[in-house]
Amino acid sequence: MDQFDVVIIGAGAAGLMCAATAGSRGRRVLVLDSSKKVGKKILMSGGGRCNFTNLTIEPDNYVSANPHFCKSALKRYTQWDFISLVQRYEIAYHEREHGQLFCDESARAILDMLLAECDKVGVSLVKGCEITSISSLSGYQIQTVHNLYQADSLVVATGGLSIPTMGSSGFGYDIARQFGLKVLPQRAGLVPYTFSDQMKGVTERLSGIALPVSISCGEVTFSEQMLFTHRGLSGPVVLQSSNYWHPGETIVIDLLPGINAKNWLQLLKKEHSKGLLKNLLAKRLPKKLAHEWMMLYWVEVSEKAIGDLPDIQLNRMAEQLNGWVLKPAGTEGYRTAEVTLGGVDTDELSSKTMESKKQPGLYFVGEVMDVTGHLGGYNFQWAWSSGYAAGQYV
Repeated sequence: MDQFDVVIIGAGAAGLMCAATAGSRGRRVLVLDSSKKVGKKILMSGGGRCNFTNLTIEPDNYVSANPHFCKSALKRYTQWDFISLVQRYEIAYHEREHGQLFCDESARAILDMLLAECDKVGVSLVKGCEITSISSLSGYQIQTVHNLYQADSLVVATGGLSIPTMGSSGFGYDIARQFGLKVLPQRAGLVPYTFSDQMKGVTERLSGIALPVSISCGEVTFSEQMLFTHRGLSGPVVLQSSNYWHPGETIVIDLLPGINAKNWLQLLKKEHSKGLLKNLLAKRLPKKLAHEWMMLYWVEVSEKAIGDLPDIQLNRMAEQLNGWVLKPAGTEGYRTAEVTLGGVDTDELSSKTMESKKQPGLYFVGEVMDVTGHLGGYNFQWAWSSGYAAGQYV
């Protein structure tokens, strides 16, 4: 039996950050990962450039049953702390819209940096390691196919259920349940919508078309690009809103964000009274979208001049342009989801240390717990912050 101070399950963003932090305190750390290639999610993120954090990190950027839980960790290890680490390794990066930071070159630079930080403090890493059982008679015993490991502290950094082809599973939730922790229901987050009604044909015909819109889901509104796909709706604004959408609910799309459609249509009626409505709509919307939208709702007036339409009809049309109500059939699910909503209930954990309140020495970091960030580097920052927080105490 090999003995360590700390065993960390999962060599992703949160696990490696926790390992490097704990190792820097002189702790003997072992990281176990089921994959033969670690950090897959880091490598594929941001189109291979890794959106590693954001310039504006606020608790409001996170979804959780307890919105206050993330505050402590985010405050103690900030985006500036991680940016400083990136600069120390001379990794070139750039800012994109909304404060998102990406590597200039490959995401591998971030993974190599984390592995170097672990190596520097003597962290041991075992890849392709299948865990068969975990017990806690005296400390923690982690039985694998090939070895038995003993540790005072056990850190679960297994991630969620998103993108199962990357090796994700519900193993972290199983560990939580084994030790009596409550696990909240999970669902796919940051994921495209799908449709089964007439909208399915519409999105198929409009596949590849993108435009800036605002999408409201409940009381939350996001403004960004929306993309029509063969399966439904995608794009940053759709992914953002999906964190707040539940099956059976509607979403409201403003196709003309920042424009009062009622005033605009009245102006068109005044200045282009002989113009066909479908042609006039194409001045603001992609031509194919304008056509599909008219065929879907206003086919009877599509060939009429705008001057021939009564104001009451134009006003109804305007309301729909600024508030297009759709009801998704569902989402694409974990197959394409970037994150998993739900997970280990944060009420079970210390917001300062990430340790279980009822099971001493058991910690959870990253996506496995019920903290999910918006699109734009927020989930990586949670991995860095929560991993650091636990690494200070394990």
